[in-house]
Amino acid sequence: MVAVIRAAGGVVWRPKGDGAEICLVHRPRYDDWSLPKGKLEAGEHPLAAAVREVAEETGVRAVPQVRLSSVSYTVREGFPKTVDYWSMRYAADDPTVEVDADEVNGMRWLPVEDALGLLTYSHDIRVVRDFATLPRVTVVCGLVRHAHAGKRSTWSGPDSARPLDGDGKERATALAPLLAPLRPGHLVSATPLRCVQTLEPLADLLDLPIVADSALDEPKPGQDPVEKSLSTAGRLAELAAAGSDFVACSQGKVMPGALARLLNGGGSADYHTPKGGGWLIAFSADGAVAADQL
Repeated sequence: MVAVIRAAGGVVWRPKGDGAEICLVHRPRYDDWSLPKGKLEAGEHPLAAAVREVAEETGVRAVPQVRLSSVSYTVREGFPKTVDYWSMRYAADDPTVEVDADEVNGMRWLPVEDALGLLTYSHDIRVVRDFATLPRVTVVCGLVRHAHAGKRSTWSGPDSARPLDGDGKERATALAPLLAPLRPGHLVSATPLRCVQTLEPLADLLDLPIVADSALDEPKPGQDPVEKSLSTAGRLAELAAAGSDFVACSQGKVMPGALARLLNGGGSADYHTPKGGGWLIAFSADGAVAADQL
């Protein structure tokens, strides 16, 4: 069996008048115009790789927003390759990055239609056409479920005070560099200790406070789960309407229903989230438009 080469990249965009323009790079090795992308490092999450590779090839800090089409093809050496893409909002130039001219010796910002005419490969064109169908994303939320905190049955204190266990702390630490590229303006957590602790490594990394919000808590005994999901969905929508990207930590009994109501009003089965897992939720002016499971 031949191992598949894994890579990731982005369609990086910035506002231009009433529209948007996207970033293409020229690679001298192939004399082509393509989307910025590159291979995953060992053990690297594709989203983290996409952000890193965009920075390395363009010198741009970009915020991932919506997962786009993945493409598969065979490279010149004969190996199969799969590339995962995200749409990414331009945030700033990164003065700490020096683009390797042997890898990329040109970069252009172009309106989508002009970019489609310059791109060398049909698979890049498909990804950009996928991007062009999206409404303009205004806010991104990283929504995570608290990491592992042992078993409720073996904890003698109040359940709200049950802390993360060793595995949970390790997972919380791993989440921080994955969520940091969202460049959140604030961090919000359900009130249980394990939820707050899940965001603490990220808070330390970004030097941001964690605001506890009971609207993200799971239903209390006797509380209608449907009403609680509606309430949680409404709170997430309110936070998004404030206009700043954010990260929130909630609980497993409320997240599926809240996500379903945010995105399509349907059932909750598709939005089950493992402990320490999460979602990248994109909002437009009209509400949530996409969710990509991390």
